[in-house]
Amino acid sequence: MKQPSRDYRQLQQIIVGLTDGVILVGADQKILWANDAALVMHGVRAIKELGATVSQYRKRFRLRYRNNRPVERGRYPIERVVSGESFSDVTVEVTRAGDPEQSWVHSIRSLVITDDSEVPDYLVLIIKDETERFRAEERFESAFNANPAPAIICRVSDQCYVRVNPGFLEMTGYAHKDVLGASFAHIDILSDAEKRDLGIERLREGRTIPQMEARLPLPNGGAKWVIVAGEPIEIGEENCILFTFADLDPRVKAESALRQSEERFAKSFRLSPVPMAIFALSGFKCIEVNETFKAMTNYADEEIVGRSPTDLRLWVDKAAQHHFERTIKETGSVPNVDLQVRAKDDVLVDCLVSAETVTINDESCVLCVMQNITERKRSETELITAIEAVMADTSWFSRTIVEKLAALRQSSQPRSLSADLGDLTSREREVLGLICQGQSDSEMSATLKLSGNTIRNHVSSLYRKIGVKRRAAAVIWARERGITGMDAISPKKPLRGR
Repeated sequence: MKQPSRDYRQLQQIIVGLTDGVILVGADQKILWANDAALVMHGVRAIKELGATVSQYRKRFRLRYRNNRPVERGRYPIERVVSGESFSDVTVEVTRAGDPEQSWVHSIRSLVITDDSEVPDYLVLIIKDETERFRAEERFESAFNANPAPAIICRVSDQCYVRVNPGFLEMTGYAHKDVLGASFAHIDILSDAEKRDLGIERLREGRTIPQMEARLPLPNGGAKWVIVAGEPIEIGEENCILFTFADLDPRVKAESALRQSEERFAKSFRLSPVPMAIFALSGFKCIEVNETFKAMTNYADEEIVGRSPTDLRLWVDKAAQHHFERTIKETGSVPNVDLQVRAKDDVLVDCLVSAETVTINDESCVLCVMQNITERKRSETELITAIEAVMADTSWFSRTIVEKLAALRQSSQPRSLSADLGDLTSREREVLGLICQGQSDSEMSATLKLSGNTIRNHVSSLYRKIGVKRRAAAVIWARERGITGMDAISPKKPLRGR
């Protein structure tokens, strides 16, 4: 190849303002000229800093391919063009020797300018600076791989997958090699989608694919429900679609578990032998009642659903109703409250009611469970009346018999919420002890050296505190709490009977 003989000043004037870098090389491997763009792309200000020859250029600049493999000697683009090789779009990373922090990404092609005899006049390297584009792609790759949301990129031209992130591989169980290069037909990410035809059409056109549910095929032959959407992007100047996914399996499993739980609840609610009702927490409108509740109250569904206990006059005691509703709102539960329920025919039913707040169909509700204790209370009342009749005059019975009767009465009646021993004054305890010993008001007056009026006042205060109205009830209350009268002032009149 002969040395270029023609004047190339006109050529210089043409190319000096180009944004692409241009380097002219002679057949003798000397670097003849470079435009400003080429100098900037190498981080130098003068052509001599590129090196006078191809050999000097190779010593001053290190070239690597995009896979980080060094470009070998003899394979530098500037060496290849001198050898007469024609090439295009060779992408390399260029770094100045001794300054690895400075680097550029060049896309290089060769050009041979010949004379009229087709003899090469100039050997030209045309360089395009791809640094910013490749840096942006690197940032995208880093973000794409670091994104926890599953994603995959499909090339529009042949509908093959060119990128896949770890999130997609983890969600599906695919290996990296199984996805890259695979076709859309092989891994159909829009399988069973409601708008599948629209998704396929948009994929072919390289347009946005709206969000839709689809069944994603898995490598084990199964499938996974996902939400998928696609956005057009460019990868290496090729039109692609970036698909992102949301795994619906946790939601589907949760919905299935919730549905099964609700079905079990509905079945147990409907078939329960105990009366049950569900009210809305706000307003206490009835939402649903079971068959046992309807049998107890004689109400039909249409007569009670949508109405409140106030509308139905369901609770006999309004004060107790208000307390019940206030407590359930404040604490979320009410355990074993003794309430009377009014049935449709005005029959009163004694119930032991427990309630808990629950969430049904995203609404705060109250589940009420009622135990019909009408018969039990009637039997207990009769038993207590009989015991109290026998105990009307405890002075005729031994202390052992009184205590056994008190214990029997206690087991048949819920514990009172009245005062306890700590709430009584010392004088009231003395009076209670003397009552347990069978003393009358006059005898207590003599024992305690108090007037009859004062004794009556103490007895009245005592009855009011412990919630009783008769001496027999006071004796039973004391026996339940271990008071026998022996801890009071010694009586003047001992118990009669044994």
